[in-house]
Amino acid sequence: MFSADFLQACLDAALLKGGDYADLFIEQSDDTFIAYDDGKVKSISSGRIAGAGIRVITGRNFVYLYASDPTEERLRELAQAVANAVAQGKRGELGPLPASPARGTRHRAVMNARSIELGDKIDCLRRADAAARAKGAAISQVMANYWEKLQEVWIATSEGAYVNDERNRLRLFATAVATRGELRETGSADAGKSRGFELFDQFSPESIGEEAARIALVALDADYAPTGKLPVIIDSGFGGVIFHEACGHALEATSVADDASVFSGKLGQKIAHEAVTAIDDGTLENEWGSANFDDEARPTQRTVLIENGILTNYLVDRLGQAKMGLAANGCGRRESYQFAPTSRMSNTFIAPGPHTREELIAAIDHGLYCAKMGGGSVDPATTDFNFSVREAYLIEGGKIGKAVKGASLIGKGSEILMGIEAVADNLAHGAGMCGSASGSVPANVGQPAVLVRGLVVGGRA
Repeated sequence: MFSADFLQACLDAALLKGGDYADLFIEQSDDTFIAYDDGKVKSISSGRIAGAGIRVITGRNFVYLYASDPTEERLRELAQAVANAVAQGKRGELGPLPASPARGTRHRAVMNARSIELGDKIDCLRRADAAARAKGAAISQVMANYWEKLQEVWIATSEGAYVNDERNRLRLFATAVATRGELRETGSADAGKSRGFELFDQFSPESIGEEAARIALVALDADYAPTGKLPVIIDSGFGGVIFHEACGHALEATSVADDASVFSGKLGQKIAHEAVTAIDDGTLENEWGSANFDDEARPTQRTVLIENGILTNYLVDRLGQAKMGLAANGCGRRESYQFAPTSRMSNTFIAPGPHTREELIAAIDHGLYCAKMGGGSVDPATTDFNFSVREAYLIEGGKIGKAVKGASLIGKGSEILMGIEAVADNLAHGAGMCGSASGSVPANVGQPAVLVRGLVVGGRA
C-alpha cells in the first residue's frame, strides 16, 4: 500500500487551491454470490474491485472524485482535479499523518471465507434447500442465496487520521414457497454477520431453510387479517425495520442538516414515549453493520439517539458536522469507493425494556401479534410508512390465537414513536441492506417486542 508520506502529499495537493477538509479512501474488495434454485446452482459470480476517491469539503459543499485504478499516478491526478474543482475559499489546516495506519482489531473472521472451497459453500445452500423441503410436501420451491464480502480499506484525512480496516461479512438467505391447489404462500429467513464461515456454527443452513418453510406453511393455513385501528405487538429482531426506515433515516444528518426531516431542530425535545430508548452502535461484536472505523477514519461508536423519549443526538458525518456544528460520531459510511460517505445507520435498535413479551400479549384483549415483518415503503420527508407483515396472529383475551395473513402496518414514524407504550426484554437483531445517498450498506435493525396502541392495520379490501 502507499506510504503515509505519499498520502499526505495527495491530501496537501487536494487542498492546494482551497477547502476546509480533505479525505482519501482506498479500497480492495472480494465478493462471491451464489444463487441456488430448486436443487441446483443457478449462478455464481465473484470478483475483485479496487479503487480510490478523494473528497474536499468547503463550507456546506463538497467535491468528490474517484478512480478504479488506484496507482500513485492516478491518485496524484485525482488530487489535482479535486483542487481545480474547488479552487475557492481559505485552505484548511493539514494535520500530519502517522507513519503507519491504526489497524482495526475487532470483528475478525475465524474462518476466512476466501479459504473455503466453493463446493462447501454450495453445500450450505443444498443443506438449506433439503431442510426446507423436509418440512412437508406442500413446499414446492426453494431458493437460497449465499453472499460473502471481504472489504479492506485505507483512509487518510487532512485532520491527521490514518486507518486500515478489514470487514468480513457473510450472509445466507432462503425463500420457500408452499402451495395447496391454487394457494401459494412464501416464507423467508436469513442469517448475516460480520464473520467468516464460522457463521454456520451459530446458524446452521438447516435452521435457515426450516424457518423459511415454517413461515410459508403457517401462511398457507392462515385466514386474512382484520383491518382497522388495533393494538399491535411487533416482535423482536427484524421488527426493528419500521424504526430504521420510518425514524432512523430521519435522524441522519443527511436529511436533518438540510431541514428535510421532521426531527430537524428538535434536540432535547420529547419525540417518543418515555418507554423508548433508541441506539445506533457500530461497535457491536461481529454484528452485520459493525466496523472498527467508519469510512471517514473515525472509530465507530455507540450513539444514543433517543433516551426515555427525548431526542439526544443525530447521526452526524463530517459534512453534517460542517453544516450543523455538531461533532461527527463515527457514522460516515459508503457502499464503495464510487460513493462519497454520508451519515448512515450501522446497528440501530430500540433498547430492551422491563417487560416480558408474554406480559405485553396479556395486556391486549383484541389485537394483532406481528411475529415477522416484511418490506415496505416510507416517505422520508413525512415518515409516512406502509409495511407488510410476513407472519402474524390474532390476540384474543390476552393470548395468541389463529394465524392471519395479508396484514400491513400503516402509519407515520413520528407518531409510532409516541404510540409505543411498552417494551419487552427480548432484544434481537436482523440483517439487511440499507440504500441511501452513499449506496447500499449492510445494516442491522433490531428491537425487543413492542406494544403499539392504535396502529392502523391494512389488509385485503
